[in-house]
Amino acid sequence: MKYFDGLLIFLFLIFFQCESYSLPRFATKQKDKCIDCHYNPTGGIIRNESGFYYGQNILSMISPRSDEITLSPKLNDNISIGMDLRGQFLYSQEKSRTDFQRMEGSIYTNINLSKKINIITNYDFVNQHWEAFGVARILPNNSYIKGGSFQPYYGIRIDDHTAYTRGGDFALLFINGARQGLIYDPLYTEAGVELGVYVSNLIFFTSSVGTNLYNRTLTKDPSYTARLEITPSIGKVGLLLGGSYAKADAPRNTNFYGGFAGIGYDRFSLLGEFDRANDLRAPGLKSNVYMAQASYVIFVGLEALVRYDRFDPNINVSDDDISHLIVGFEFIPYSFIEIRPQYRFILEHPSVDNDAVVIQMHFWY
Repeated sequence: MKYFDGLLIFLFLIFFQCESYSLPRFATKQKDKCIDCHYNPTGGIIRNESGFYYGQNILSMISPRSDEITLSPKLNDNISIGMDLRGQFLYSQEKSRTDFQRMEGSIYTNINLSKKINIITNYDFVNQHWEAFGVARILPNNSYIKGGSFQPYYGIRIDDHTAYTRGGDFALLFINGARQGLIYDPLYTEAGVELGVYVSNLIFFTSSVGTNLYNRTLTKDPSYTARLEITPSIGKVGLLLGGSYAKADAPRNTNFYGGFAGIGYDRFSLLGEFDRANDLRAPGLKSNVYMAQASYVIFVGLEALVRYDRFDPNINVSDDDISHLIVGFEFIPYSFIEIRPQYRFILEHPSVDNDAVVIQMHFWY
């Protein structure tokens, strides 16, 4: 497609003053923390009772009525279950064809060993991928120690892995076998330990060390990740500020660092992130990654969303970058059912007819 910079800048400026609503968007809008809706302190995987209630009664256009079956994620007082099922219909302009794709089929469990200790598991049947870890909230101010196999906490963990700040066009558009984005795709995990410290109600710091999926043993080249998050508020406006650093041997010895920010007010939200990646594509190369995501809740159950993200694989070479401009909606007609129609503009030099239409279906519990 043609690289229409003027229209892109116009749309971006319109939505730059909005707020967003994916996994981190909820926290920004509600001025909450990840742990307010998830058993995992860094968000994602199984939802706790508050997160389950929010998904059942707050997000959807229509919720279960009182005379319908009573819903609960709890099998008993100590064990809870959950799931995420995702698939999509895809039309690729580049391939001139349509296709249906399986994306995710994850089953979650949470086991409360005590009021302070949880064991969390996740198995994705579609990708044959698993996570399992324990969380002990035994430090002051509900701070914790996590151990097991999990994804380290880096940047803003939005729920679309095609963002270049995550895995990029994961398994779809790797150009000449090269990764288009950072390493944090849905299948990236590390076996190790994580320390999470709530310095105050406004400051959250995490640091982890582990062995990534490219290495089998923790030898001389472990991976290190650190993240600082500050969540102040001004009246009804929720703010998010922070930065991340990671050193990983995936697939080579590389490091990432960057900052992120967000703002939420009423029906609007905005999230943004910038990262520098050293030696990601090849030794000696420096890459930049940008992401901005904004949305507006039209009414309960329907939200308009725009995201722009860009990957520059070599900052010393001009016209080698690739960008997304994604325009779409998130429609939740009934509790735990989500439909996401999107049009994806793919922007690059030279221009190529490779846009895509995506309709995603998401069921969760």
